[in-house]
Amino acid sequence: MMLPSYVEFRIDLIPSATPVARAPYRLAQSELKELSEQLKEQSEKGFIRPSSSPWGAPVLFVKKKDGSFRMCIDYRELNKLTIKNKYHLPRIDDLFDQLQGLSVYSKIDIRSGYHQLHTREEDIPITAFKTRYGHYEFQVMPFRLTNAPTVFMDLMNRVCKP
Repeated sequence: MMLPSYVEFRIDLIPSATPVARAPYRLAQSELKELSEQLKEQSEKGFIRPSSSPWGAPVLFVKKKDGSFRMCIDYRELNKLTIKNKYHLPRIDDLFDQLQGLSVYSKIDIRSGYHQLHTREEDIPITAFKTRYGHYEFQVMPFRLTNAPTVFMDLMNRVCKP
């Protein structure tokens, strides 16, 4: 999908914000193996790159229903320092109301949708995360940042508008 060139993910911090860096969490051997694989895959896709940023959030894993692992960055401390976006997510019941009386529906797979948005260059170091295998930062919009859902919803509304 070709995205509008003006859409870029940015992180606006409160004026008193200073970099927050946490030590990596301890991970089980199976999680370390998964971490190594996911870092390699995300690096090859250009989603992440090595970092020397003073910022650094820890990584943890959540086991999915199918038994595989989802890598999560613990951005809670960064989220406390981020100015919250005022774009409101739609109410799910309002969305269902809009479907009433329709007979044709479309479905799209946006599994890697967040990673289609580039992070503004000066904000890339803020997305840094620390692992046993190194310090990395996202070049694309990562999951778990406070404004990511609203930025993505705004993009989808622009791309899919009637």
